[in-house]
Amino acid sequence: MYIHINRQILYYDKTGEGSPLLLLHGNGEDHTIFDAVIPLLSREHTVYAIDSRGHGESNPTDDYHYEAMAEDIAELITALEIERPALYGFSDGGIIGLLVAIRYPQLISRLIISGANLNPRGVKRSCYHAIKKRWRRTKNPLEKMMLTEPDISPKELSQVQLPVLVLAGEHDIIRPSHTRKIAASLPYAQLKIVEGEGHGSYIEHSSKLYPYIHDFLAIR
Repeated sequence: MYIHINRQILYYDKTGEGSPLLLLHGNGEDHTIFDAVIPLLSREHTVYAIDSRGHGESNPTDDYHYEAMAEDIAELITALEIERPALYGFSDGGIIGLLVAIRYPQLISRLIISGANLNPRGVKRSCYHAIKKRWRRTKNPLEKMMLTEPDISPKELSQVQLPVLVLAGEHDIIRPSHTRKIAASLPYAQLKIVEGEGHGSYIEHSSKLYPYIHDFLAIR
């Protein structure tokens, strides 16, 4: 399905019945990375798997900024009249999720993030330099965004009054100290490090993510 919002045309896939849950993919991906977990989640939730602007089946663009992408999600929730969904975001999707929680806290009920960072310094040095090397060659605006954004402060996180589950792989590309800083800055956060996993190995085309989302959303 398509929706025209915030000067963008976004694609989303809607499945299942139950309390609403939004899924946001990472940089350069699309909603199909969740193909293994959506059938499980849709037994309990109405799942909205969204292609971020310029990704997947959403309209092409070269205008990439995390703040604008968070605004896209806020407008989508409002336009579709989704009542305070839970939101899960992976990598760039996690950054977008944090910004939605900061800027539009009234729109969501809970937040789960995997492998998110507050600024480019949160990415391990080797990965940061690899992204920079690719950008010099390709001039891909998505890679430039990762090199210059986001810029989220711990103070902003401290204002988030929502329950948040912070996930990261044991071998994530995000610095472990940075992940711990995110969790420590959020007043109502739980932190779980997924043993033996990398940045997206338990997420992309995997059902391993299911129990983390299920258990967190089952808490009353």
